[in-house]
Amino acid sequence: MTDQASEFDQPVIWVDADACPVPVKEIICRAAMRTKTLSVFVANQGINLPQSPHVKLQLVSKGFDHADQKICEQAKSGDLAITQDIPLASDLLEKSCTVLHPRGDRYSPETIRARLTIRNFNETLRASGIHSKGPKSFSQQDKQAFANALDRWLSRLR
Repeated sequence: MTDQASEFDQPVIWVDADACPVPVKEIICRAAMRTKTLSVFVANQGINLPQSPHVKLQLVSKGFDHADQKICEQAKSGDLAITQDIPLASDLLEKSCTVLHPRGDRYSPETIRARLTIRNFNETLRASGIHSKGPKSFSQQDKQAFANALDRWLSRLR
């Protein structure tokens, strides 16, 4: 798969698929097939994807950050990545990738440091036994925000 993606002339959509909400995966697949944009779902377990030359699954071994590392190794400037993982988003921004959260928020070089600081602070709280409520459930508004953000990125390709 690595050779195939690196030989592909057009930008690639990389999906951190293990924690990606199903509605977001469906939106990406439909958009990939409609626009003929290669979308690579990187996961440590099998996921249901439609049969298409524009939608690929890349399995990695189970383990901490294996999917993140694989995405970071293969992504290049101009690609799009979909992830909730803030350290991965930071690494990809350094490679001049566009990075979207599955709720439609775009990570930026201007805001990523603050997001990393908040993430690290929350990790410290959890490690000391203080637990938060966790993220809110994925809503129709989140789905629409993501679809709109993806469409904006795809429109720039044309």
